[in-house]
Amino acid sequence: MTEPLAALSDIPPDALPAVHRIENTPAEEAHPMIAEMVHSVYPHDQIYGDYCTLQGFVAAPARQVYDYLAHTRSLEEWTFSLRGFAPVGDDGLWLGKDLLGNGDTDIYTRTRACPDAMTVDYHCAWDQGEHLWMIYLMRVVDAQVVLDKPGSVVLWTNCHHPFYDRNPFPEKALPGRDAWVGDYWDVFYPGHRLELDNLTQICEYRHAHGLPLTPAGL
Repeated sequence: MTEPLAALSDIPPDALPAVHRIENTPAEEAHPMIAEMVHSVYPHDQIYGDYCTLQGFVAAPARQVYDYLAHTRSLEEWTFSLRGFAPVGDDGLWLGKDLLGNGDTDIYTRTRACPDAMTVDYHCAWDQGEHLWMIYLMRVVDAQVVLDKPGSVVLWTNCHHPFYDRNPFPEKALPGRDAWVGDYWDVFYPGHRLELDNLTQICEYRHAHGLPLTPAGL
């Protein structure tokens, strides 16, 4: 028989007053606390300040959606502005163009995919490929498991790295470029929503028409 967990036994009882568990906060006290957290209007920074997370349903098999996302060049199809990827060397680094701003910004990408968990993380950066600090975290979930219907749920999160606020490599910037990727942070959510809608429509069309989600040549 498993021994009972000595939960938080290493922390003095009064050291974390803001940790609320049923042992120290009865349900009748927790209910109004939770209700106070729910608002009809939320400040923009509270929702999109440090993280940008969105999700959506795709009417296509999860494994096929994952396989599609795991190909770096799929970004040329479903993102708004990333184009022209080609491998750089033999270590999984790809170089493409981001057509935002002046339309000729180098973007370096290394795709780290885990087939067991169906996670696809794009490690990216503008202008240089030594420090890939723009991390796009994606996970594909079998919708049969979580929604009890065929298809996929795609989860996507970005974190507000401090380099979004300042270009760490200004000497590598395209001459005359008047924009920095962090200038777009306030519209990451709607921009990524547009792209997730693109992904959804592409995958659903191919699946509905009997086409491979990952076309030849990708």
